[in-house]
Amino acid sequence: MVAELEKISYSDGGGFTADYISDTSGIWHFHPEYELVLNIKSNGTRIIGDSVELFDHMEMVLIAGNIPHSWNYYMSEKVLPEKHGIMVHFKQSSLGDDFLSQHEMHNVRELLSQAERGIGFSVEDAKLAHKYLVDMVSNKGIDKMIDFFNVMSIMCNASRKVFLCSENYKQAYDERGNKAMADVYTYIRENYFKPISLENISKIAHLTPVTFSRFFKKNCGAGFVEYLNRVRTNKACYLLRETDYQVHDIAIECGFASISNFNKQFRKTEGISPRDYRAQFK
Repeated sequence: MVAELEKISYSDGGGFTADYISDTSGIWHFHPEYELVLNIKSNGTRIIGDSVELFDHMEMVLIAGNIPHSWNYYMSEKVLPEKHGIMVHFKQSSLGDDFLSQHEMHNVRELLSQAERGIGFSVEDAKLAHKYLVDMVSNKGIDKMIDFFNVMSIMCNASRKVFLCSENYKQAYDERGNKAMADVYTYIRENYFKPISLENISKIAHLTPVTFSRFFKKNCGAGFVEYLNRVRTNKACYLLRETDYQVHDIAIECGFASISNFNKQFRKTEGISPRDYRAQFK
């Protein structure tokens, strides 16, 4: 799997697409369109720019064009629930500069600007948008646009927005660098439960360990070990919340060398112990 420019298809000739999510490959990719994702009944780890976080049911995210991202789903027996999420793509040019420049569109312009860092919305706002996004999948013409602007209104008026990428994050497309990062992300995603040394991961990017460390920090916003621990901890959070596995077994399954290391890293990222985290969901 390599980083690639994804070409969005507009089957009806319009500038807005809305479909149920079918792709489960988790490819690290980007495209010039804005992307709005509502996860209805799926969960996993999402990577947006330099942000690595868990996503869960009824989560809605808006990201601007050309921000590299991937969605890595946790699946039961390699199967996801039917119609587990909805994805919308649109071009800013489809709205039109003259239209966006009007006073009434001030909040929309601000929202689109904020999306350069990626925006996460509350469960409450996601639930409000759910109906309109479902309708947008099947509607056409003016009805589809009305649904779209109803969702935009919800996002513009949301009081609990969070930025996903760091304030200084800026990703300029570089084919060689993106391919290397894509290969590294893919390797980590498929092997996080095994020991991964700096020497081995450096070879994936065809760099020396020292050069790789600088390269990874520049492109990810976090050090390699920090990122790897975050991926492992995210998976552990899912298992603690959704299963009855023993904490020790979860630590091993997620790639931690020992239970003490697991407890240390979990407290570092989540602020509480694995057992206390699980207790919140029981």
